[in-house]
Amino acid sequence: MGKGKRVVVFGIFDGIHDGHRSLFSQAKEHGDELIVIVGRNSASLRWKGKKPRYSQKERLQLVSKEGGIDRVVLGDEEQSSYGVFEELHPDVVCVGYDQDALWKDLQEWIVKEKKGIKIVRLKSYYPKTYHNSKLQR
Repeated sequence: MGKGKRVVVFGIFDGIHDGHRSLFSQAKEHGDELIVIVGRNSASLRWKGKKPRYSQKERLQLVSKEGGIDRVVLGDEEQSSYGVFEELHPDVVCVGYDQDALWKDLQEWIVKEKKGIKIVRLKSYYPKTYHNSKLQR
């Protein structure tokens, strides 16, 4: 594969559902290579206030089984360090419609570190579904 646009998404992914699948497919539209960063247990405690049901290893495996994903990696031990970006060199970071804290944290880090990474907020899965069902009636 040539030098295409590399897109990353973050999440805990404590069990995969259609909302996650929508996140992956929307993110893939913003580049050529999609890398999913699975948050550690410490990230779940920080961002969601609870420990995940599934282990980090199980969550990596769940995401790996999904189509359209080029690579799955474990996130940083140290929250907000974005050390994982040193290896991945993303062009675009896509965040879910409900990841407000991550959006703000990423924006601050990108400005502070002077990185040329674009942040894209993705749409919610459910309103789109309801909208489509209304159109098909």
